[in-house]
Amino acid sequence: MKITIKEPPAGAEEEIIVLCYNISAELLAMLNSFKTPSNMLIASIGNEVHKIAPSDIFYFESIDKKTFVYCEKDVYESKKKLYELEELAMRGFFRISRSIVVNLGKVKAVIPSLSGRAEAVLTNKERVVISRYYVDEFKKTFGI
Repeated sequence: MKITIKEPPAGAEEEIIVLCYNISAELLAMLNSFKTPSNMLIASIGNEVHKIAPSDIFYFESIDKKTFVYCEKDVYESKKKLYELEELAMRGFFRISRSIVVNLGKVKAVIPSLSGRAEAVLTNKERVVISRYYVDEFKKTFGI
């Protein structure tokens, strides 16, 4: 496969041209990702559907087969599974337990626990538990 990137002439619209023999589902999904606002997540509160910027998200949590998006003031529900949100390649997010993915930019402090776990204190003063399985990798990622 060959990849070519060229700068368009001044004033010209940017465009992506794909030359391929077959359009796979994977390629189609990648192309659709260029059309949608790059990092916006779609989630809802009741019947209202909202676009949420990753920088506004404190963490994602999965409870009883539902996924919730926690922001500073509101809690939204997402139709995506936790692993799908983790795979969105949103830089700065890290899984800290089987049910929580946290925004590293919202972590203010980390408090170690005697049980091998730790607690992340977020900028909104909320606390989330980092399970033993994820503590070491979290510390490396967080720079501790």
